[in-house]
Amino acid sequence: MKSFYTMLVFVVISGLTISLVKAQTSATPMRPLEKANPWKDSQLIEPAGLADVINNPKTDVPVIFNIGSVEDVKDAKHIGPVSNVAEMEKFKREVNSLPRNSEIIIYCGCCPFAKCPNIRPAFFELTKLGFTNIKVLNLAANLKTNWISKGYPLANN
Repeated sequence: MKSFYTMLVFVVISGLTISLVKAQTSATPMRPLEKANPWKDSQLIEPAGLADVINNPKTDVPVIFNIGSVEDVKDAKHIGPVSNVAEMEKFKREVNSLPRNSEIIIYCGCCPFAKCPNIRPAFFELTKLGFTNIKVLNLAANLKTNWISKGYPLANN
């Protein structure tokens, strides 16, 4: 009789353990990466739209930060890849003096958003610091494809 109860306890504990493991590994399936982006669609700015703003002498150009290792869009402040601690610290120093309602546009352009090591950390940092008007330049593929090949203005032009 004692072995029957021991076996019953073993079966119950095993069943609970298996259920727990299955629950942890079969949780809600991952959403597509583009849905996991921390910014809203309304916070994306298309390359053509930013190029129009930069090229129009009658408009105020927002503060633009290059937080990657690619070429600088005209009027952008070059920070470098913020996935590196030193560049992230430089980025924080640069934005700290700005009013929290400043229109800030960030871009990396090294690769598609899904693989970019820089865009999310910069976006999260701006959010954490209390900035309320953050935009992300929508370089879906990279700077070369979505900006340079279209002839949009670079810093050296």
